[in-house]
Amino acid sequence: MDTRMIPDVAQALGRFLAGFVVCFTNRRAFDNFQAYCQALAGDLRKKNVEPIAHHAGKGVRALQLFLTDSPWDEARLRDQLQQHVAQHHCPSPGEAREPFDLCIGLIDETSDRKYGPMTPGVQRQYLGTLGKTDNGIVTVHLGIERQGMSTLLDSELFLPEKWANDWERRREAGIPDELEHRSKPDMALEQVDRALANGVHFDFLTFDALYGRSHAFLRALEQRGQRYVAEVPSNFHCYGKRPKYNSPQKPFAPKQVRYLCRQSPIFTKQAWHTTYIHRETREPQRWRVKAGRVPLQREDGTPTDQTYWLIVAHQTDTGQWKYFVSNAPANTPQKILLYVAFKRAEVEHQFRIAKSDIGFCDYEGRDYRGLMRHLLLCQLVMCFAAEQRAYYQDFFPSTDDRAGRPDAQHHC
Repeated sequence: MDTRMIPDVAQALGRFLAGFVVCFTNRRAFDNFQAYCQALAGDLRKKNVEPIAHHAGKGVRALQLFLTDSPWDEARLRDQLQQHVAQHHCPSPGEAREPFDLCIGLIDETSDRKYGPMTPGVQRQYLGTLGKTDNGIVTVHLGIERQGMSTLLDSELFLPEKWANDWERRREAGIPDELEHRSKPDMALEQVDRALANGVHFDFLTFDALYGRSHAFLRALEQRGQRYVAEVPSNFHCYGKRPKYNSPQKPFAPKQVRYLCRQSPIFTKQAWHTTYIHRETREPQRWRVKAGRVPLQREDGTPTDQTYWLIVAHQTDTGQWKYFVSNAPANTPQKILLYVAFKRAEVEHQFRIAKSDIGFCDYEGRDYRGLMRHLLLCQLVMCFAAEQRAYYQDFFPSTDDRAGRPDAQHHC
């Protein structure tokens, strides 16, 4: 945030936090809530309980109990935060909007290395943040982005099967009995349902191939009437056209998208379009793109009745290929689909801000409830900071407001 924004921010934060007072059963809990969030919004190098307590002039034990045992309603706080976002940042029914004025839901997971064996959910597992298997935890998140206002809405700890089945370890970490091991797509779907129930409207959801490869997840979104642009793995199966016969023979069998995009006349008979994706903090990316309508393969191996968008994108500078499918209507402009598809990078920016500036991964306790409350309070502060940034951008606009938007298309 620009230094010209600072004088009014502290008062604005106090007013923002006051809107959540109904989630707290007594004044002491609310005072601790304010102190904790003010510290998260401050410039502490490390944002766990001990430095926050010293910064706020509170007892360390008092803040530990605030996170783990104090009877305030974190579920209500999460719901109220989502209702706040729905009211102030989601479009109203029938609202006139520009084509790129889209409310986009962002699904992704992040990870954090943990050295001890006691943090809830910790074990050796793949940590995407590090790009390798290491000792740590993984959390699944739902975010939102609209016209530069970008924040996280929900968080949940991924509970590995070993943890789910170890009842002694669960009790020591305070993991609720009803919390089971679930796949990440199942966790994401639950978060989407919560947000929708709280009035959040998504024009599109977008997510990476871990979620896009799940037929059950895509089908569940469609059952909810939710549009998406999903990255899918290169071995995701589609048909170039509806097969005449339901047969495993080669002429009627589905193809992996990496082959279909190179062999099907739907793609070979059209020219590549070059598009530049502008990003907020990095150089624009140049991609070659083709798109067509195809049936997908269902879980039972049969083709879908309807057709979907299949998009192939190739970055010539790096040789990277990406594939996306979307249930958007056939008349949806391809620029819109690309805009949504590449907005997924926004959630990575959200994670960077949350970790570097708000202390998202600084919790060092051994209690599940404390961990989840810490993440929730970080989300609250992140929402406030995003609103302040969006507000002051009206007065101090950036030099490039095209972040994430494709342009300069031409045939090649």
